Amino acid sequence: MSRTVRLTYLALLALAVLAPFIGLYPVFVMKLLCFALFACAFNLLLGFTGLLSFGHAAFFGTAAYVTGWFVKVQGWTPELGVLAGVVFAALLGLVFGLVAIRRQGIYFAMITLALSQMVFFVCLQAPFTGGEDGLQGVARGNLFGVLPLGDDHVMYYVVLAVFLACFLGILRIVTSPFGQVLKMIRENEPRAISLGYEVDRYKLLAFILSASLAGLAGSMKTLVMKFATLSDVHWSMSGEVILMSLLGGVGTFFGPVLGGGIVIALQDMLADKVGEWVTVIIGVIFVLCVLAFRKGVVGELLAWRERRRARAG
Repeated sequence: MSRTVRLTYLALLALAVLAPFIGLYPVFVMKLLCFALFACAFNLLLGFTGLLSFGHAAFFGTAAYVTGWFVKVQGWTPELGVLAGVVFAALLGLVFGLVAIRRQGIYFAMITLALSQMVFFVCLQAPFTGGEDGLQGVARGNLFGVLPLGDDHVMYYVVLAVFLACFLGILRIVTSPFGQVLKMIRENEPRAISLGYEVDRYKLLAFILSASLAGLAGSMKTLVMKFATLSDVHWSMSGEVILMSLLGGVGTFFGPVLGGGIVIALQDMLADKVGEWVTVIIGVIFVLCVLAFRKGVVGELLAWRERRRARAG
């Protein structure tokens, strides 16, 4: 990691720490961090393993419902509710992975979409999810019986700590020998098989890790917003996380964070002004970015830096 990149990360960290004190609305930034984590989880699967999933909303939304139900109905503490959501998302990821990883390309994507739609139907019909009304009024409670999450500032720093831990965890995974194997599978799967790697096992583990992190994002989102609804598990949520990753830059570390920030900021700023047309506007921006920045914003910046280095050398 170059000195410039390190300084950039430190500046962004300082901005995140000071965000509540410089006029940024804590709940908005918390929502942004939750969706940035969701995008990072998806990027672990697509950007570093080469598996395109159209069903990641299933893990995000299911964990959101599980956490909301255990905290609101069963009276669980927030940390146990989040843990339950993550475990359930991981188990769901295991089921999805065992079914889907035997196929590749568009077949893999369509299987994940079909399975996700089944989960959506269950959430729509199951009585404990609240149907079309969802789960409303989920209390944040006290973390470990000490930290009052009802205070937006306390909740903000908990969400920030979770996001940073997961971001650094993904960074460690990708740069580890396991991550190098994932990238080899992405670039040349037949060669990885010829070298003796059990490719399906690696892809399944990557799928479960991605599902778990997506579930963590959904669980945290439920505590932040105090509700879980069908929109969390709808297929359009899977489309949004794909958009975030592609917009920021698939296969980069910070790209999904930037992409998530752009999409959530646009939705927040334009929702009151243009209503449902915000989806059309974001779609147009996405098309323009794909045409002008095929590698995403961060990806194009990194490519420009490499070209500049090559010319200087």
